[in-house]
Formats: sequence, C-alpha cells, structure tokens
Amino acid sequence: MPTTTNKRPAKKKKSEEVVQIVTDLGRQQPQAVDFEEVVIGACLIEQEAFGQIVDILKPKSFYETKHRLIFEAIQSLSAENKPIDILTVTEQMRVNGTLEQAGGPYYIAELSNKVVSSAHIEYHAKIIAQKALARELITYASRIQEDAFTEGQDIDELMQTAEGKLFELSKSNIKKDFVQIDPVLNEAYKMIEEAAHNTDGISGISSGFYQLDEITNGWQRSDLIIIAARPAMGKTAFVLSMAKNIAIDSRVPVAMFSLEMSNVQLVNRLLVNVCEIPSEKLRSGQLAPYEWQQLSVKMQALYGAPLYVDDTPSLSVFELRTKARRLVREHGVQLILIDYLQLMNASGMSYNSRQEEVSTISRNLKALAKELNIPIIALSQLNRGVENRIAGAATEEQKDTHRPQLADLRESGAIEQDADMVCMIHRPEYYGIMKDTHNRSLKGIAEIIIAKHRNGKTGDVKLRFVGEFARFANMTDEVPMPGEDPQSGLIQSKMNQVVLSDDDPLGGNSPAGDSPF
Repeated sequence: MPTTTNKRPAKKKKSEEVVQIVTDLGRQQPQAVDFEEVVIGACLIEQEAFGQIVDILKPKSFYETKHRLIFEAIQSLSAENKPIDILTVTEQMRVNGTLEQAGGPYYIAELSNKVVSSAHIEYHAKIIAQKALARELITYASRIQEDAFTEGQDIDELMQTAEGKLFELSKSNIKKDFVQIDPVLNEAYKMIEEAAHNTDGISGISSGFYQLDEITNGWQRSDLIIIAARPAMGKTAFVLSMAKNIAIDSRVPVAMFSLEMSNVQLVNRLLVNVCEIPSEKLRSGQLAPYEWQQLSVKMQALYGAPLYVDDTPSLSVFELRTKARRLVREHGVQLILIDYLQLMNASGMSYNSRQEEVSTISRNLKALAKELNIPIIALSQLNRGVENRIAGAATEEQKDTHRPQLADLRESGAIEQDADMVCMIHRPEYYGIMKDTHNRSLKGIAEIIIAKHRNGKTGDVKLRFVGEFARFANMTDEVPMPGEDPQSGLIQSKMNQVVLSDDDPLGGNSPAGDSPF
C-alpha cells in the first residue's frame, strides 16, 4: 500500500501522469483494487469485455501500477485488432518490457481466476473511474492549497487556474450515452409544432433584421454564431443594434460581455444608437434643446430592459461559463453576445500556441451554447488578408477584392469548424468603392455575408449603416441623418407630446432650459 508523502511527485507528461498525491491528513487514497482485479480478469477471459469499458477506463484510472501496465497491454492488443487472453497479454507485456514489473505470468493467470464472467464489468469499471476521479480532485485541491499558502501569489490568477483545471477534469469525464430514436423524434416534432405557431415564421430569436432572419430563421438554440470583420467595419455597432432590437424592442433577455470597452462606454454607444444623437455631442454634452428632450424620452425605453452587461477584461472562457449559467438560471437570458473572441483566454490550461488556445475557446463556447440551449454570438477579428489581397480580377463581378472570406478568420481555423454560422460584415464604402457592378450607390450600405450556415443556406444581406449613430438598420427603415432637427419629421413625431412625470429618473433641471435635464 502506498505511504503518505508530502512531496509533490515529479512532473510527468499529461498522458503518463498518475495521480498519487495524498493529503497530509494521512488518509488512504480513494481506491478499489478488488474491482481492478475483477475488471482485468474479465478482459482476460472474454474477448468482448474490453469493448464494454474502453470508453470508461484509461490506464491512469487504475490505482495499482501493475494493473495499469496490464491494462496498457490489453489496450495495445485491442488497437491492433489482436485477440485478448492470458497468453497474448503476457507476450505483449514481455515485448513492452513490463512483464516482471506487473507480477509476471503467474499474477496475470491469477487475475483470470478471480472472475467467472464479465456480466457486471461496466458497473465495476464505473466504480474504478469514480475512485480515479476522486484522486485527481485531491491532487488539484492539494496543489491549489499549496499555491494559496505561497506569499505573493496572485489570487485572481490562482482562481482562474483552479477553475480551468476543474473544467478540464469535468470535461474529460463527461460521457453521454446513445439513446433510442423515439424520444428524439418526439422532441423534433414538438419543435416543428412550436415553429408552426409562430406567426412570423421565425423559429429562433429574431435579430430585428428581416432579410437576415429570412436566411437564418432567427438565431437558433445551441448555435455558436461568429460575426467577423476587420476593424472599423462596425462589429460592435452591429451587435448593439441587435441588442436594441432583441432586448429593448422585443424584451427578450440578452447578456453582453464586453472585453474591449467598459460598461459605461458600451452604454454610451447604446445611447448613440437608441437616441440617434452623434457620439461627439454626447461626450461633450453640447446638445440642442430638442436633443436633451430626445435623449430623455428615448432613454425611458432602456430602463428595466432585460439587457445585462459585463465588462470583465481578459475574461476566461471558464469564468464566462460560470457567469452565463447564473444569467440563464436567475434572469432567463436567451442570448449571449461576446465582444470579442480574441480578447478571451483559457487560463488554467497549457497550450503550445495562441492558435491552440483560441481553438479551445471556440470549442468551449460551442459546448456552452449546447449546454445552456441558447444561441451564443461571438465577434471575431479577421486577419490582414482582406487588406493584402491582390487586386486585378478578370471580371467586374470579381472587382471587390476586399470582400472577406472564411480563410481570413484570425488565429484559428477551428473557429470556422466549431461555429454553426459565420457571418462577415463588409462595407465597400470603407475601401472607397462607391458603386456596385450595376452602378447603384453603396454609400451607407453594409453587407452581411453569411459564409457558413451548418443548418441552412448561405447568402448576402444588405443593411443600412449610419456610423454616427453606431446603427445598423433594415433597408426599409427610416433612419434620421446626423444633424436633422425635429422639423424634419423623422424626430418630431413623439418628442413634443411627452409629459415627464415627477418621478422620472431623468427629471430635474438640465443645461437646456425647458428640457428635462
């Protein structure tokens, strides 16, 4: 029986690591040696036994070193489609040079006598796996405790590391079994019935952009949607416009994680969008009397809106998961927006490159969308390939060489692989392209390129873009141009008809005479 030790074992490769750390309380490690003997014995006497436990156990699941070595030999034989019995396992271990370390031929033969069949092998294997998981938890807890006692330890960093380790551990031990098709058919039919009852024909969450919804059928549950663009294309303005449409206009709970801007900066951008007042005017406070009134009236719609914002910088995907679960549980959030993916991290886990870390982030965002059964929309940067693409196309249709492509996704091809949908924002006007191939004006026009759609069609959608209002809108929407006053008919409609109540949170004296501030 291993003895208690306070020394940390030598660091091994992840694939070879065997957790053998015991707390300094002197307790015996969780183990089930009798079950280990029975499971290996069953594999030696019945050819099909190993196939029943291959997804449950790994060599490191075994507490006894000799059992681990025997299981590795069985695993090797199975991988080569060779028969598994006492003789073949003994020979394989002789080739591996581990036979004597595992007790020799006599011990292997002895294990086969400890069981008469593999009838309960899965149940026995699960007990072994649970004991192994308990030992790993003890290891992680011991290391966290040791680091917490270290003077000068960054506790926030330690918490992220701990969360990452626990997430990695839980992810590696999640097993989902197959199901017979009947209940899945019933669930699919129920979804079709629910879609039939929607008068707008949209089965998901409407973005508020009609042509986009026609292609996507709304943002679908459990989908990971990537919105990608180069800087200055309006990624944040696009998701803020959606947040307004969904959370403020439709009152569907939305959470937005902003890694680039503070909460106040984000809300200021939202005020520009909703109140239709240029950002420089809001920053300076130099508003005309009608603009003070316009600000007050339109801000009323924001109070009580089910929009939740979080500006945690350098947010880890594991911290996001914890917060997202709470938002869904406590506030019924139905959509999560992330601005933006490349500013996230996956601390607490080790990576060979930033690309590998981004792959982990995108993979875990998809897993989170599936777990919470809500759509997650993450903004992503495109690489410089958009700007550097060589011009000189053969036809007029190919003239716009700045048009983004899936290959332009920055840092990781895994983003494209993990996403259910990839949309790209393109504004030809930004590159000085003012006319399309049919000589139509492209001023104030943005294209949403649906480059990948796992469960539907792809295509392009045109939207109006008003940069000064950080606003994307439908082509048919009336959007006042910057500088228009109430006499234009676009702003006047409700402004002068509103009487502010005494308990108006925006009431009081304002710098503009009879305006509500």
